[in-house]
Amino acid sequence: MYATLWRVRAIPRRIPRYHRCLSTDTHVTVLGQQYKRDPTTNITSAIIDKLERRLHLQQSHPLCILRTLIESHWPSFTHLSNFTPVVTPARNFDDLSFPADHPGRSTTDSYYINKDYMLRTHTSAHEVETFAKGERNWLLTADVYRRDEIDASHYPVFHQVEGASIFSTSPNSIHELEEDNARLGEYLKTSNIVIEDIPHITPSNPRQPTHDPRHAELVAQNLKLNLNSLLLALFGGRAGVGSGEPLRVRWIEAYFPFTTPSYEVEVFWHGKWLEILGCGVVLQSTLDRAKVPDSIGWAFGLGLERIAMILFSIPDIRLFWSQDPRFLSQFTPGNIEPFKPYSKYPPCYKDVSFWLPEQGLHANDFCDLVRDTAGDLVEDVALIDSFTHPKTKRSSQCYRINYRSMDKSLSNEEANAIHERVLAHLKGNFGVEIR
Repeated sequence: MYATLWRVRAIPRRIPRYHRCLSTDTHVTVLGQQYKRDPTTNITSAIIDKLERRLHLQQSHPLCILRTLIESHWPSFTHLSNFTPVVTPARNFDDLSFPADHPGRSTTDSYYINKDYMLRTHTSAHEVETFAKGERNWLLTADVYRRDEIDASHYPVFHQVEGASIFSTSPNSIHELEEDNARLGEYLKTSNIVIEDIPHITPSNPRQPTHDPRHAELVAQNLKLNLNSLLLALFGGRAGVGSGEPLRVRWIEAYFPFTTPSYEVEVFWHGKWLEILGCGVVLQSTLDRAKVPDSIGWAFGLGLERIAMILFSIPDIRLFWSQDPRFLSQFTPGNIEPFKPYSKYPPCYKDVSFWLPEQGLHANDFCDLVRDTAGDLVEDVALIDSFTHPKTKRSSQCYRINYRSMDKSLSNEEANAIHERVLAHLKGNFGVEIR
């Protein structure tokens, strides 16, 4: 929903030619349902193949272990994890007050089945419907989908936990919040944690005009105290903090379309500040759409892979998708244990240089083509050179593709064969001229 997960760049909106050419079929099948293709369709077979994996529900998987630990921190909350990933753009963006020109809406950033349906890009896509069902305190875990670059920490499918709590705007609620904040504050004062806080509400991070100032302040404070206690439960005393060394947490003002005031939270880990999650006070318009009157609340979102890679010392995000028993057998429900590498296979680097087509070629289009052709045998893709001819003004790019299997040694011959398929698809789908 938040922080690390909606850092987006300005991208021109256009329909990638590659995805219009994926198939001559008039329909695409997603989770057993047929949808009519249109010019917006850009979902790939590699993504469709991931839809039923649901790693966050697989026992002994690191993501499931982490989800369960987070849920155990709020045992009284409703725990949800079975929402379909297929949503409407209205539910994914409009219900959360995303501006019409937000780059996340672009086909270069999100996977569209057609103009009417897409794969959710964040768990917040279910916020309005969950509030509308009468849930007031809940955690929702789900797989989310975004077109992205290829490297050890980026993957087009990842998992989020969304948490929310809403309160009545009655005077009694103020008293209950004060008591809960005092309880949590006393607990944290006696815990091994150092918190670098900021004012809950400032002119640059304001409360919403319809909110009572005292109520808004208490809700923001309750959000911070709850998340500080969660971070202490997840990171406190873990390897990397040091024996007896306090956990250090710091809060930073942020902006999100769907909350205000808003914050990002970082944890000091192995000598570096790491961004962990984002959060804020829910926009009143979201609660209004859910027909939840006379209420005020907070919400947060965090990425499971980001935290699991830290806590379990997992070096490559592709490993979460491995079905190798040497990976899966290392983990036990309820325990956070460092991953033990079982092998390190050599990389096979292959370069591809080509003239750009007239309509251009977005990096995410190229990465999707590579991933759809080579799957998880691709460790990373990097643009290493670009060139514009001084006379013809034609532009070219050179990408370096690193092929490396996580489970076996990949021979140069095998890498060559895969690379040739990538080149063939690049020429066939984009009409580019290989240099």
